[in-house]
Amino acid sequence: MIFDINTAEKTAELLLQINAIKLNSESPFTWASGWKSPIYCDNRVILSFPAVRNFVKEAFAKQIEKKFGKPNVIAGVATGAIGIGILVAECMGLPFVYVRPEPKKHGRQNQIEGFLQKGQSVVVVEDLISTGGSSLQAIEALKNAGATIKGMAAIFSYGFDVSVNRFRESNLEVFTLSNYDTLLKEAVAKKYISVEELSSLEDWRKNPADWKK
Repeated sequence: MIFDINTAEKTAELLLQINAIKLNSESPFTWASGWKSPIYCDNRVILSFPAVRNFVKEAFAKQIEKKFGKPNVIAGVATGAIGIGILVAECMGLPFVYVRPEPKKHGRQNQIEGFLQKGQSVVVVEDLISTGGSSLQAIEALKNAGATIKGMAAIFSYGFDVSVNRFRESNLEVFTLSNYDTLLKEAVAKKYISVEELSSLEDWRKNPADWKK
C-alpha cells in the first residue's frame, strides 16, 4: 500500500522524531480493544509541528493527484483526520468535508459535515489504519450520499491482514505515506529500538490479540 518508499522512510523518521509514534515492548500500551500493544500512534501530534505537517500535507497532495487524479472533494474521517484533511484540501485548492462515525443525534442529524453533491468524486484521507472498519464506515456513508470514491490515502497503517483483505473485498484503492514494516526499519536504523526489541515488535503484528498473554 506504500506509494513511494522515500516518502515512507521520511514519514516514519518524522513520526518517531516528534513522538507521534511511540514504541515500547517492555511496558506495552493498552488499546481500547483491550489489546496489549508495543506501539502507540497519535498522528494528531503532527499538527503541532509546522515543518512536519507541511511535509505530510505536500506528500499527500502530490501523491493523491498522481495516483487518483484530482478529485472534486477531499473527505477526512473524524476525528483524527479532520485537521490533516483540511490541510490537504487547502493545498490542492479543493472543498473539504468530514465524516462522523455515525449521524448526530440532534439538529440536522448529519453524518457528513460540509457541502457534498451527488456524483462528486472524493478521495478519503485517514490518519491511521488498523483493522479498516472505521475507514469503510466512512466510505459507506459517502457512497450513500451519492459520492464517487476514487480511493483512500492514510498517513500510517499497521498492515494487519484484516484491513488488507477488507479493502480488497471492497475494491477500494488505498495508499499510505508509511507503514509498520518501514517504521521498524527506521526505528532500528536510528536506534529508537534494539535488534532484540525488533523481534518482539514483529511478533506483535503477526498476532496482536494474543501478544504477551
